[in-house]
Amino acid sequence: MNKTAKIYVAGHTGLVGSALVRALTAAGHTSLVCRTSKELDLTCQADVEAFFAAEKPEYVFLAAAKVGGIHANNTFPAEFAYSNLCIQNNVIHSAWKHGVKRLLFLGSSCIYPRACPQPMREEHLLSGPLEPTNEPYAIAKIAGLKMCEAYNRQYGTQFVAVMPTNLYGPGDNFDLQTSHVLPALLRKFVEAAAAGLPEVTIWGTGTPRREFLYVDDMAAGCLHVMNLDAAVLRRELLSYPRPCFVNLGCGEDISIADLAALVAEVTGFKGRLTFDTTKPDGTPRKLLDISRLRALGWSPQTSLEQGLRHTLAFFTGS
Repeated sequence: MNKTAKIYVAGHTGLVGSALVRALTAAGHTSLVCRTSKELDLTCQADVEAFFAAEKPEYVFLAAAKVGGIHANNTFPAEFAYSNLCIQNNVIHSAWKHGVKRLLFLGSSCIYPRACPQPMREEHLLSGPLEPTNEPYAIAKIAGLKMCEAYNRQYGTQFVAVMPTNLYGPGDNFDLQTSHVLPALLRKFVEAAAAGLPEVTIWGTGTPRREFLYVDDMAAGCLHVMNLDAAVLRRELLSYPRPCFVNLGCGEDISIADLAALVAEVTGFKGRLTFDTTKPDGTPRKLLDISRLRALGWSPQTSLEQGLRHTLAFFTGS
């Protein structure tokens, strides 16, 4: 990507989008186009069409999405399906119509089957039933990556998708009702330590294993993919029927119980950890195979403990 090329970051105020803006700015890109949801409703086809016609971005990072943890997914399945399908349909179609050179679509590791072999490889997509607690969101993301694939096949576009694992870091959502597991735990332990509480209760059994990637590492991986040589990109990521997407993770996972213990250590909480086994665990394990992206020259740089300390500093403002 040329440093002066016009780049549209959809969803620039969120966890993922804000990290992409930081990475692009640090890399010297000087023509970023950003719109808040109030300025541009991505679920409205006419508004998206008018935006692309007026701005004509050369590159697009599609990070806009309705996201949330297990509680939010269970409570608002219709919104997770409708909003995400609308957003990605509108942006991807307008990107093709207005000649965008490359588009990067941000998905999620929840696209893989609940009982997927571990670690999960790109070839495992659509090989079994999804996790019921986030099925509408997962189906929307699968539709998005398949839409990219379809436009590449039919129109020769360079639309590529990356499937990040669980992300965390500055700009995360720490609302206990809608957040993902790591920021929720971080907030719980910070507040418990400040209040001198004797214990913290964690949802589920603590046995599920999860992989976590620091969001600035994710952004670096996305820029790496968008800057791949055109011949390499087409050969490695856009050659149908090979998967037109790539996993983006750290290649290591941790149990929720061990994660809680690490968060307790980082936040200085000294009390007990208890587990509410009446709450759902979700998928037993979600570990990505990142060998495909490693072979393309990218690897994460931030350890989980380092990332937790950075995220804690953001949350507490210290």
